[in-house]
Amino acid sequence: MGGSAPTAPVEVGKEYDVKIEDIAREGDGIARIEGFVIFVADTQVGDAVKIQVDKVMRRFAIGHKV
Repeated sequence: MGGSAPTAPVEVGKEYDVKIEDIAREGDGIARIEGFVIFVADTQVGDAVKIQVDKVMRRFAIGHKV
């Protein structure tokens, strides 16, 4: 194989404590874990929330508040 793709620092189904740092164009909050972007609906900049990851893509993940 040509080289390993970097793996995401988050896993589907796991919970993480994050801080919302920014808002995406669609209105979802943006959190980061080790620089990896996670979109979280129904959050505001500055929120400190516990999230659960629903889907992990190559460049970002999608999660929800628990």
